[in-house]
Parts: sequence; C-alpha cells; structure tokens
Amino acid sequence: MNLHAEPTNPARRQALVRGGAVLIGSSPMLLSACGAAPVADASFGSLPAALATLQSLKDKPPRATGTWDLPKVLIHAAQSVEYSLAGFPQPKAAWFRATVGPAAFAVFSARGRMSHSLSEPIPGAPDIAAGQALDAAVDRLVASLRAFDGHTGALAPHFAYGALDKPDYLRAHLMHLANHWQEMAA
Repeated sequence: MNLHAEPTNPARRQALVRGGAVLIGSSPMLLSACGAAPVADASFGSLPAALATLQSLKDKPPRATGTWDLPKVLIHAAQSVEYSLAGFPQPKAAWFRATVGPAAFAVFSARGRMSHSLSEPIPGAPDIAAGQALDAAVDRLVASLRAFDGHTGALAPHFAYGALDKPDYLRAHLMHLANHWQEMAA
C-alpha cells in the first residue's frame, strides 16, 4: 500500500480503519485490545512529574548527546504543546491522520513510549536556533504545559495522529518528551 497517495475509494479508506483493526500491508494489526502502558520514563509519567523534571533543569541540566542541544529540544516540545492548542502549521493528509497516524499513536500508547526522529522539526514550524538560553526554554515549555492543562476548549488535531482527546494529547506530549530524553546524559 502506498502511504503517500490518497486512496481514491472512500470505502477503501473506511476499510483501512474499522473496529480497531488497521490493515498494514496484507495483515491486520488489532489495536483496540491494547491498553495504555505507563509512560516508560517516570520523569515524564505525569504532568506534575514532567513539570518537576523541567524545573530541575535550571539547577542541573543534562548533557544532550544527540543533534540538538537541550534548549532546542525544549523549544521543539513547547512548539508541539502550543500547536495542540492553536493548530499545527502543516498537517499530514487527512487520510493519514485518519488511518496511519492513529495506529502509530495506539502502538506508542500501548508500549508507553514513542519512537520518532529526534532531529526532525515539526512540519512547517519555524526553525529553532541552537544555543538559546536554557532558563527561557524551560520557562516556555513549562508555560505551554500549564496552558495546555488549563485549556478547556477544543484541541487542534495533531499533525500526524489526528483528533486526540485531552488525556491522550497529554500522553502524547509526555511520551514526546520522554523520547527526546533518551538523548540526555547526566
């Protein structure tokens, strides 16, 4: 199946996701029975834990071992949280957000961890320069998470996963942070 082409038959699009079964290639992968595992990194297992972890960075920041420095990672994560409230600049195709994206989120949620390119910006997001101030990056991410927590309106569809309710969106944000934390060393 070509994931980059829009399926032309609406019945085929509907058949891709039905009753919790997602067809990948020729074999169905059942996701509806998968429960959500705890977020693999306890530092991001809940919003209070994440906020405490982030605040501690000002006193004892880890060393980034990947392509991005720590402030760039934090600003990237803040962008994601901000876009969940305001809308993502460049969403994937609607068919992707209705099929492949939700299937990926279901797998990540069932595992309690996300896996994505740790040096890929959010599609359409402004570039983030390296070497920015750590305290300002921490403050921006903390402020965005608090704004998300206090938000009572509709949430914007995720650029890849599509529509998420608030608990799932928070889970996505926490798993996103935990995934980036794999490139941090004490």
